[in-house]
Amino acid sequence: MPWGCVNMSKTMKIGILGGTFDPIHYGHLILGEQVRGQLELDKVIFVPTYQPPHKDGRRILDARHRLRMARLAVRGNPRFTVSDIEIRRRGKSYTVDTLRAIKRCYRGARLFFICGSDLVSEIPTWKKVDEIYRLARFVLAKRPGYGRRLTGRRFLKIHVAQVDISSSSLRRLVHRDRSIQYLTPDSVVRYIQRHRLYR
Repeated sequence: MPWGCVNMSKTMKIGILGGTFDPIHYGHLILGEQVRGQLELDKVIFVPTYQPPHKDGRRILDARHRLRMARLAVRGNPRFTVSDIEIRRRGKSYTVDTLRAIKRCYRGARLFFICGSDLVSEIPTWKKVDEIYRLARFVLAKRPGYGRRLTGRRFLKIHVAQVDISSSSLRRLVHRDRSIQYLTPDSVVRYIQRHRLYR
């Protein structure tokens, strides 16, 4: 696996940041880095989904393109890596299955599942959410108006730099032949242009 199974001499702290990454952008990278720094994580694993269960109604870009863009985006940060575990598994991508696999690979590691606090309303509907709570601690990046109802040790709320970038806005800009420079790494911009994505 790209993120590698290791023999640990200490208890590792690993962040998992999943998403469609359609496309990945600086908002994702800033979130990963800010959480990594504040929680002193050993690494952050970016996990592109194959088919998100909660986005059945929207077509998403082919998984191979999203995976390649994610790998391009994290180059240069030795604490970031990308896993293709959900893409190789195919089908709907359930968080519980991914956490189980990572837990088997990094035995004894402490897992932190990173997400924006705007996902609060979705979390109780996730498959086997009680097992997810046992496998990993939720890290909620606080956003205005979200996450106020969540309490308890399961949810760790942190403040991160607010960057108003979304994948949907990048797709719209590309579709309208507008620039997305400085919204995502140059390597991703070039990849989108070379493969004429989102046209």
